[in-house]
Amino acid sequence: MAKRDWSWALLGVLALIIRYFAAQNPEATDEIYSRKFFPGIRNIIDLTLGNLPFPSVYLFVASIILVLVLFGLRFKIIVGWKARTFYTFKALANGLGALIFFFLVLWGFNYQRTPIFQQLSLKPQSLNLDQLKSEIEITRRLAVQYRGRVTADTVAIDSIMQYPDLERMVRGNMHENLDMLGLNFTGNPRTKQFPPPGFMRKMGILGIYFPFTGESYIDPTLHPLERPFTVAHEMAHSYGVTNEGEANFIAWVICTNSDDPLLKYSGHLRLLQYQMRDYYRMAPDDYREWVKGLSVGIRSDLNSIREVSEAIKPFSLELSRKSNDIFLKSQGVKAGVNSYQQLPMLAYAWRQRMNILG
Repeated sequence: MAKRDWSWALLGVLALIIRYFAAQNPEATDEIYSRKFFPGIRNIIDLTLGNLPFPSVYLFVASIILVLVLFGLRFKIIVGWKARTFYTFKALANGLGALIFFFLVLWGFNYQRTPIFQQLSLKPQSLNLDQLKSEIEITRRLAVQYRGRVTADTVAIDSIMQYPDLERMVRGNMHENLDMLGLNFTGNPRTKQFPPPGFMRKMGILGIYFPFTGESYIDPTLHPLERPFTVAHEMAHSYGVTNEGEANFIAWVICTNSDDPLLKYSGHLRLLQYQMRDYYRMAPDDYREWVKGLSVGIRSDLNSIREVSEAIKPFSLELSRKSNDIFLKSQGVKAGVNSYQQLPMLAYAWRQRMNILG
């Protein structure tokens, strides 16, 4: 790179300018980037990095280390504090510009697309108490029904299948059921386990999509009953869905429309958990009475999930939540981390549209 080469910094600024105009024209962003450009990226990544037997994020980390080593070697031979200061500033500007450029080009422009719920003509609204009571009963009945098809035992389900088989099954169900949503997603994305076990959860993360490698990852210590839904959630991100609530919604639709009872149960159980939180918040006394009627099997599973969750404490759950909230809001997700809580509203709107009564 030439002495005064600011190429990556300029590309980063250019990407931010394009992002500004993309946000003003979501339909054009959807048509040009999300439906034409991004699917090409998706397929190239799936045919290359997706075939690696290890998380390709390690290659990204190795690249960063290499760049830092080269920076250090160059820094050592520069003479004078002014020259070193200028070189450091230029390197930081180019480095930040490169990260911004690749983040937006490889995935980030999807934040400016038309929201998925608008594409599906859904109009999610906050549920009143009567609506929530009706919805949670539907979900409870479905959860009981499909848990019974997984096992007749009331002991907590603490093992399902080997992870590679689970990933393939979820990905296959994504392919089979995405047409139902009328979304033009293409590709064969991977969701790999991220070693060492427990590391992501200590960072306050259960799963994450990494745009620079086009892969998503989950923590291997995640409870078995949470894995199917979480894998589907992260694969939704891989297809360009940026909003957390919408990724939850797509995961719920995919899981609950699967032919496999395990996926169905995982989807209904996750929705039930969100609905239970809303119920407790809106009417704690009614909730306490209602929860007494939960089946022994579901109660066992919820307790098991809680125990696994509490076994590994994050370094700082508040820091993780706050940083994620800031990131989401900086990308135009006004609800921030609260977007995760949109699933009951989106599920209700979907059931009304599809006339699903349980």
